[in-house]
Amino acid sequence: MTPQASGRFSVVGIGPGDPELITRKAERLIGAAPVVAFHAGVRKESHARRIAADVIPAGAIEEELRYPVTTGATDHPGGYVGALAAFYDECEARLAAHLDAGRDVVLLAEGDPLFYGSSMYLVDRFRDRFPVEVVPGIPAFAAATATVPAPLVRQTDVLTVLPGTLPEPELARRLADTDGAVIMKLGRTFPAVRSALAQAGRLEGALYVERASQPEERWLPVADVDADSVPYFSLIVVPGDSARPSTSARLRTAPDVEEVAQRPSRGARTPSELLVIGLGPGPDGWLTPEASAALGEVEHVVGYAPYVDRVPQRTGLQRHASGNTVEVDRARFALDLALRGERVAVVSGGDAGVFGMAAAVFEAAADPAHPEHAAVPVRVLPGVSAVQAVAARAGAPIGADFAVLSLSDRLKPWAVVERRLRAIAEADLVLGVYNPASRSRRDQVVEMQKILLEHRSPDTVVVVGRDIGRAEESLTVTTLGLLDTDSIDMKCLLIIGASATRVEPNGIVWTPRWVD
Repeated sequence: MTPQASGRFSVVGIGPGDPELITRKAERLIGAAPVVAFHAGVRKESHARRIAADVIPAGAIEEELRYPVTTGATDHPGGYVGALAAFYDECEARLAAHLDAGRDVVLLAEGDPLFYGSSMYLVDRFRDRFPVEVVPGIPAFAAATATVPAPLVRQTDVLTVLPGTLPEPELARRLADTDGAVIMKLGRTFPAVRSALAQAGRLEGALYVERASQPEERWLPVADVDADSVPYFSLIVVPGDSARPSTSARLRTAPDVEEVAQRPSRGARTPSELLVIGLGPGPDGWLTPEASAALGEVEHVVGYAPYVDRVPQRTGLQRHASGNTVEVDRARFALDLALRGERVAVVSGGDAGVFGMAAAVFEAAADPAHPEHAAVPVRVLPGVSAVQAVAARAGAPIGADFAVLSLSDRLKPWAVVERRLRAIAEADLVLGVYNPASRSRRDQVVEMQKILLEHRSPDTVVVVGRDIGRAEESLTVTTLGLLDTDSIDMKCLLIIGASATRVEPNGIVWTPRWVD
């Protein structure tokens, strides 16, 4: 007896609400389906079924998948997560019974199935058991943009799609760092979302769209929305045209003089003090109170994008992020802003004076091609350096004389690096190594190991700190002879001990203060 073939599981996107936005393919599959499934909210009519009502066959078996809970409290012993897991277990069992019996199942999905759609969890469960097909649909934000209507992004604009459930500071930061944005999942999150837009300077121009493509649709500026009236089927469109000009496109020129000139006058526009701030290696707890207070007062933050990302967004703060090889360009950009009286901070990871932006700022300020920059007062605010952070995790390996060196040869010839390595090794100093390797620079750390082994014992203690202070941090204690150079990258900082550096039985690494 020939085994019965299993049914096909099809997830079809049926668009944001207007039945006329159902695609022809979705309509064909629904119209031929022996089983039609759809989700429904707690004590609510299924929105998906309402959209597709006219194309569901009269004889189709209908499977309503009603959520036991949406948000908030639940009596389930596993809490909200446990309740949803049990719900999807039940959905899987109900639909699998049809598929095992050879019946095709079509699951209706509002908008696009794989764009914040509940159906993706069943796709995950069925893709290895049954034939699975996904039919894309028009997402809600596309309908919302058409409703306004307003161009969302143009040319090289970057579009960011954000859930309104993000923490308010993170949402504000991301809004400040993008051109166009779409914010989903509003409802009770709306007040925090509106606050984040204001902090990011994006409230003006942000548009609220409710029930896009449906008969009840409406749109209005976010600033005019009554927070108590915001339903789940709503979102916010932030057109790219409302963003400030991209910093990366402006770093090669002076700041927008007209934009600065239009700001409220603070009297004579004498140069402001330019702050260069070390943010520490990563955790907020390692940011000094002095640095935190200074960041709360400036109007502009300039720096390498991952460091700018660490600065909380707030109302009135402009963020100017750029790549990691344009240090002098961004220093000039910051000096130009300060020259016009703007309050500016240039940020670095760790300590700004240790392979950070402080030297780049002083280099730009001393450039005879831009003598006007010499009038800008510069103040450096210290931070916890990476070598301090790694040393503290290990114990006290830099408790005696030590040296630090960057292994990168981008700003100095490799011959200079070799000469300094030999001098440090011969002096028997503990060595902190920054920038040990990158994807395109793999040979230097191998050469460093060879050079040091000419002067040091293979048993010399080596500490490898990776992402210290962050959730994924790791600390490895090894020896110079056993150091795995293939495992080293730019996320690592190495501390290579002196001859006196020791490792205690409990793993603590320390270097005695005395020398025999």
